[in-house]
Parts: sequence; C-alpha cells; structure tokens
Amino acid sequence: MTYRKIPGAALGAAPEATDAATPPEEDLSLQVTRRPRPGRWLAVLAAALFTVWLAYTVIVSPNLHWDIVAKYQFDAVILNGLAVTIQLTLVSMALGIVIGVLVAVMQLSDSPVLRLTAGAYTWFFRGTPLLVQLIFWFNLALIFPVISIGVPFDGPKLISWQSNQVITGFVAALLGLSINEGAYMAEIVRAGIQSVDPGQREAGASIGMSNRQILSRIILPQAMRVIIPPFGNQFISMLKTTSLVSVIAGADLMTVSQHLYLANFEVVALLLVASLWYLVLTTIASIGQHAVERRYSPGAAPPLRRRVLANLVPGRDRKEAAA
Repeated sequence: MTYRKIPGAALGAAPEATDAATPPEEDLSLQVTRRPRPGRWLAVLAAALFTVWLAYTVIVSPNLHWDIVAKYQFDAVILNGLAVTIQLTLVSMALGIVIGVLVAVMQLSDSPVLRLTAGAYTWFFRGTPLLVQLIFWFNLALIFPVISIGVPFDGPKLISWQSNQVITGFVAALLGLSINEGAYMAEIVRAGIQSVDPGQREAGASIGMSNRQILSRIILPQAMRVIIPPFGNQFISMLKTTSLVSVIAGADLMTVSQHLYLANFEVVALLLVASLWYLVLTTIASIGQHAVERRYSPGAAPPLRRRVLANLVPGRDRKEAAA
C-alpha cells in the first residue's frame, strides 16, 4: 500500500498568496493506492477453478444418491435426532459453564484443599478420552447396581433406584459431556479471571464489596473479553462432539442416521444428511459467536488502512479519516 500526494496538498508547504482577511487553510488530503499483486489474483483464480471443479464432481457423482439425501434431509426421524443433538449441546454447555466457574474459583482460592480438589478434577477429566467417559457413565450399573440416598456405609436407605432405570443413554451422554466440558471451561474461566488487573479486586474491596460481589460485578464482566472467543470454539466443538453419543445409543442425530443406514444400506447418503445438518448448526453458532465477540469487544482496533490514515492526518482531520 502506497500513499500519493495530491497536487497542492504537500504537507508543510507554504500556502499560496490569498486574501489578507482570509486565513490560509491547509489541504491535507491523501489518496491511497494499492500496489498491483498479480500473484494474489492468480491464486484466487486457481482456488475458484478448483472449487467449481470439486462442486461439479460432487453434484454429478452417481454414487452419492442425492435423491436419498433429499428424501431424508427433513425426515421426522432425522429431525428428532437433530432436536436431541441441540438439547444435549445446550444443556451440556450450561452445566459445563456452571462447573467451570466453580472449579476456576476453587483453583484461585487461598485454600490448598480447594486448589488440590479442582486440580485433580481438571487433571482427570482432561486426561482421559471423552469416549471412555461416555462408556463408563453408560455402564455405571456394573459398579453401582443400585443408586440410593440414606445413611452412609451400612445404614438405612431412605430411597433407592435401579441404576439401569436412571442412567439412560441420554442421561449418560449428559453426564459425560457436561462433566468433561466443565474441566475445559474451568481453564478458560481461570485464564479470563487472571487476565483482569488485580487492582480491580482491591478497588472493589476498598468500597466494602464482598468477594462474591467483586467476582460477579467486577471480575467476571471484565474477563468476558478473554472468555468469549474460546467459549465459542468450545460450543461449536460440542455440537460435533455429541456425535460420540452414538456409541451409547443416545438418540442424537448421528445415532438415528446410523440406524437408518443400517436398515436401508444408504451409508454415504445418510452420512451426508447428518453432515449437512452439522454444517447448518455450526454456521449458526459461528455467526452467534461473532456477534457476541463484537458485543464484548467494543474497543477493537480499526482496520489497518483507517489506522494509518488516522496517524498521518493530524488534529481536527483525524476523526474524519478514521470514520
């Protein structure tokens, strides 16, 4: 990017003779011109041609059975699985946020017991595969056939349930996804809290605010600028991670797609149906993430061109150049 002076607009040049009653005005106009970059246009052209060729090959391929894809895209069974996927994502992320905030506060606590407990939690659930955790929760009845509430050890039981009746595929998926997500959210929230200047906490304490008030009214609102981007990535990742629930028959989108292609042997077509819905969900989530990031980042730097112009044009014209 180069900058070319417009005739008569030289910075610091002596103004021409004018009427004595009229003060001279400096013409500080700048015209921005871009250097030609033929290599960039060639790369864009090559990428466009490749994209068109790939799209044409996929569309006209007789092995993809697009008629089957169109038939099942809005099928009631697929839509029910889609609803379960959305429900699992929203509830798991909500529980994961609650767990993550609590564990992050424990990690930053002055109590060594709380710090050790929080560290052990994040160490274990981030260190073991999510697939293993889902299978473990689904087979919890092998360890605890009966879930009961009462006096510990051999005391009387007030109420009890059969584990197989309580830990269904959906409940097991919810436990596995939310507890695992809580471990990752704890690290995200902890990083966000530590990014806030410690003086903010001291300022809140100086006016008599409690630790809970300081955390909820001062620390967390300021930490949101650091928390939101990785949280959005985690939400999008959770949408796709729910597909692992298919190993425990969780009735999600991937599970019902598998049931359908095992019945009609249209494996590729049903996988395309599921993939298209995942793309729709992640696209919507990405748009929402971008909007939330703009909401919590009002002071983001302007594009390079506006920043350069704002620095070059002094005084009263700087705001106009940055607009």
